[in-house]
Amino acid sequence: MRNDILPVIKAQLAIDLNCSLDDFDKEGLVFCEAKENPGRRPFPRESTHFEMLTMGGAIIVSATANLLPYLKWQLKGLNRESAFAQPFVCGCGHYFLPNNLKQSEVLPIPSGYEFKFEEGTDIHKYYGLDTLPNAIQHDKEHLRPDVLVLTATKDGKLAGMAGASADCEMLWQIGIDVLPEYRKAGLAASLTNRLALEILERKKIPYYGTAQANVASQRVAFVSGFKPAWVCVYRGRFDGVLTSPSG
Repeated sequence: MRNDILPVIKAQLAIDLNCSLDDFDKEGLVFCEAKENPGRRPFPRESTHFEMLTMGGAIIVSATANLLPYLKWQLKGLNRESAFAQPFVCGCGHYFLPNNLKQSEVLPIPSGYEFKFEEGTDIHKYYGLDTLPNAIQHDKEHLRPDVLVLTATKDGKLAGMAGASADCEMLWQIGIDVLPEYRKAGLAASLTNRLALEILERKKIPYYGTAQANVASQRVAFVSGFKPAWVCVYRGRFDGVLTSPSG
């Protein structure tokens, strides 16, 4: 993984989780109270919020104050695998960063397709297309706005799109959609790869997230030149549970 990227990623995750940079290199569990820190990626949060993240070292648990006593009690003494297997864990994402990706590693465009970059308000014409649920936000006022897309057409018809949302100043997240009739031709990987390289050219950091069970999407990440970077639980089931050991 690119050494110039990791410090930026850790700094952003520290803002998001309200932890310190040193916490990522610790062993075991680190608990932090979730805060609305300036510069955090503006993912939605409820009044009861829970995240649990690891980059391979410590397990960072960030949660609102009403949940922290329960989580400390429930997770005490657990290793990484056991912590992420708790019954209240819901919604686990795998996140990927470029693995020394450079222009010499650009993937070819599959035969018969045309690629085109579009940005800014030019992206809005694609809003409302139900064939593109993952590549773009479909919202002009979104807090993580669409900033760049790469479209693929074949015989004049839209076949797929990779899109980038500006999740914060430096991190642009990639989403990908390929229509069913155009899949299994390498289109998703080629779009993702070329969009990532363009993002790097613009001095931003592309990252790619997918659900734990979405093996096809994870394959796209690997083929596109990405490498696993962190795992994050971004939701939990806490209805009816105690928020402290004493209840």
